[in-house]
Amino acid sequence: MLMPAYRPLIKVAKPVQKQIQVWPEGSSEVLQDCFDTTDWNMFKQAATYNNTTDLQEYSETVTAYINKCIDDVTVTKTITARANQKPWMTGEVYRLLETRNAAFRAGDEVGLRTARANLSRGFREAKRQYSRRIAHQFSDSRDTRSLWQGIQTITDYKPPSRTCNSNISLLNELNTFFARFEKQNSTTAQKTPPPPGDQVMTLTPDSVRRSFSRINARKAPGPDNIPGRVLSDCAAELTDVFTDIFNISLSQAVVPTCFKTTTIIPVPKKPPPSCFNDYRPVALTPILMKCFEWLVMHHIKSALPPSLDPFQFAYRSNCSTDDAITNAIHSALTHLDKKDSYVGMLFIDFSSAFNTIIPQQLIHKLVELGHNTSLCNWLLDFLTGRPQAVWVGSNTSSTITLNTGAPQGYVLSPLLFTLPTYDCTPSHNSNLFIKFADDTTVVGLISNRDETNYRSEVSRLAGWCNNLSLNVEKTKEIVVDFRRVHTQHAPLTINGATVERVSSTKFLGVHITEDLSWIDNTAALAKKSQQRLYFLRKLRRARAPPPHHVHLLQRHHREHPDQLHHCVVWRLQRVLQEDSATHSVSS
Repeated sequence: MLMPAYRPLIKVAKPVQKQIQVWPEGSSEVLQDCFDTTDWNMFKQAATYNNTTDLQEYSETVTAYINKCIDDVTVTKTITARANQKPWMTGEVYRLLETRNAAFRAGDEVGLRTARANLSRGFREAKRQYSRRIAHQFSDSRDTRSLWQGIQTITDYKPPSRTCNSNISLLNELNTFFARFEKQNSTTAQKTPPPPGDQVMTLTPDSVRRSFSRINARKAPGPDNIPGRVLSDCAAELTDVFTDIFNISLSQAVVPTCFKTTTIIPVPKKPPPSCFNDYRPVALTPILMKCFEWLVMHHIKSALPPSLDPFQFAYRSNCSTDDAITNAIHSALTHLDKKDSYVGMLFIDFSSAFNTIIPQQLIHKLVELGHNTSLCNWLLDFLTGRPQAVWVGSNTSSTITLNTGAPQGYVLSPLLFTLPTYDCTPSHNSNLFIKFADDTTVVGLISNRDETNYRSEVSRLAGWCNNLSLNVEKTKEIVVDFRRVHTQHAPLTINGATVERVSSTKFLGVHITEDLSWIDNTAALAKKSQQRLYFLRKLRRARAPPPHHVHLLQRHHREHPDQLHHCVVWRLQRVLQEDSATHSVSS
């Protein structure tokens, strides 16, 4: 009964020790000088046997040398994070605090008064600097990450923890589950000898330098532990050696194993996860390979005809989900103007679509599109023999080698998925296939109660899927029928399973209903806007300056123009500006 209800944070959560890599001032310049004076040819000469360069050894020694240089210029520190640690505490404040404690222990009254006065000034200056840094996070319209960090700091918002259990047995089982589609691949990958005169893709140093320069320095490093900061800061010094490695890889049609090694971070889709399917596999790949993939992807897309698949709206310039939604709804409304007509819309769901790609079948499609044999062999080697391990905390599962699929962490995965589906087209003019990556929608324009073409199209599509795993449980159907005399529509079946018919479903972020009204979608957008405005109310309650509110509203309106009408934003901005003029938070 006498125990206090409040427990200090320092007792609720124990201190946590973390090891961080610190880049001292001038370390980037030291690293640039180191790479600039390095003789990169000696790595290639050491890996050359009988006038043939061993690409595996060449790439591994270069990456190991870069990691060694990074370790030489950086410092690894062990810090202690406490639950009650103030974010504005700096090293200077800690030094002033230690000076005050030393004066107190020594019994120096004069020195103690001086130390206390210096500590008070240090507190005020640290808080002012921290406040200016938070204000800069709100005023910088380009850095969204800093904005939300500032909001979480001011409102003391703690996002829910979504970490996975780091038990080794669980990680091994998760890795086996993520590689479950490997059993369905019975095709052996075989490279095709290139014909005489086959032109090999060649990269220029300028293109490689540009790809390194555009790297986000905050991007998490892959299994090779080379951070994006190094590639971005030392782009000029590392361009020549990696241009050579990339071109040798393209000419030999071999991708080094260290480049295609994948680390899977399982992120729970919902707390708490009840089965393996509740974990989303987030793939971490080497940043070097991402740059390499980006260059290859640009070459492949430049060789594709612009009218290859007009109803595939993903990963195309000047195309978005709005185009896919508009085409589907416009086709339905146009057909409904005709007499005795209705529309069937089937929203198909594929399970782990990217992970079910058969590399050999993909290569056959690329050959049909006219890509040269050398590039097809390189893509085949890129998709096969991929080591994969699951990593959580300090524990890592055993490694599994995959020859199926293209993980979503790869840059080329979306493009490689859409290319094999270019020939997935309707056989009847009364049907449409609206595609956005792996989201496929069948729009059946039915007239005179004749659903033969629509149902045969669905059966043909289910047979066309081949290795794709069609999830009938998540596949939904909507029948849009505005006729006065309604008839009973027979249920649709796929592979012997009945498809669920619903009155409303979500299609590419938009709620589609059987009467094609916008009531459900408007209600969902209003709810989402209220969730966004929750942070605005938290900022007011935390007595944040009104300009922070205005910046948040302006950013929200720019990023989500369809969720909050501009007049509402303008009105709220006026109220906040009046608040700022009167210096009254409660008005």
